[in-house]
Amino acid sequence: MKPWTLQRLLLTLLGSLLLWAILAGVCLMLGSSGQFAWPDDPFVRGERIRIILLASLVGAALASAGVVYQALLRNPLAEPYLLGVSSGASLLSFVWTLPAVSTVIAIGGGIYVGQQLAAFIGAVGSMFLVFGLASRRGRIEPVSLLLVGVIVNSINGAIFLLLTYVVKDPATPGGAISFLVGGLQGGADVRQVRIAAILVALGWILLLLVSGKLNAAMLSDAEAESLGVNVQVLRWGGLLLASLMTAAAVAVSGPIGFIGLVCPHLARLLVGNDQRKLLPVATALGAGLLALADRLTASLVAWHWLETVVPVGVLTALLGGPFFLIILMQSQRRGAA
Repeated sequence: MKPWTLQRLLLTLLGSLLLWAILAGVCLMLGSSGQFAWPDDPFVRGERIRIILLASLVGAALASAGVVYQALLRNPLAEPYLLGVSSGASLLSFVWTLPAVSTVIAIGGGIYVGQQLAAFIGAVGSMFLVFGLASRRGRIEPVSLLLVGVIVNSINGAIFLLLTYVVKDPATPGGAISFLVGGLQGGADVRQVRIAAILVALGWILLLLVSGKLNAAMLSDAEAESLGVNVQVLRWGGLLLASLMTAAAVAVSGPIGFIGLVCPHLARLLVGNDQRKLLPVATALGAGLLALADRLTASLVAWHWLETVVPVGVLTALLGGPFFLIILMQSQRRGAA
């Protein structure tokens, strides 16, 4: 492995930024009119830029978290929603809309709990529940973490479905289905987006600083420790940072799946498996591809393929599902070989 220098780092960051700028420029010329052209109307241009930046924030958080999950759990199928983060956010966000909860919040007086804050609390709460159940004497076992994450996801989903039967008409546009798939047209205000951006930026910088150690973490625990890497400390810190970034993204967009799975694999096709290069490139791909997916959902209406704009989470699930199966089959072939 070649030594990592400041010049290599700057070239990688510059190339990643250029990749995102190209994808963002394409998105800026895609709109609900169906024409591929630069928007002349300042209002339309400003609105598209706002959505592109929001999509880029969410996509960057999910893709970079996916890189960390796949490296630390040594599983090519790992992705940000694996640990119950999205289901916890969706559940508490839905609970926030229930009349009884709204009444309790109103009686509480000065304490303001917005829907995005409730989603963040649910995401972080599920994350710490999974970590607490999966750790043993301070050590995290990847297999246990995956299994507990699946179980917590199932429990959150079951509680959500139970509540949808009890509460027939939740006080939110789109009903209960709006909590199952994420979108970028929600009600997150500027303050909430700024808080999410700060959390994602800080988390990403810290992950970049330890990206070299992620290469060692992909080896066995014994091999990594022989290279001077404390695997358990790295695993705890990396997974916590990635989960907090995911929680921040889910709080402003809802659950958008498969971006954290697909983008790291696409980045490996471009730069290989060196985590120091993979993290910036996957982040740029996640930011650009989620923005592109959102613009495509708007264009499908103009092309008369759809009657209304669907949440971008629907499109990412449709595209990401087959991709997941392809990776699974490839992993099975490698295992059989």
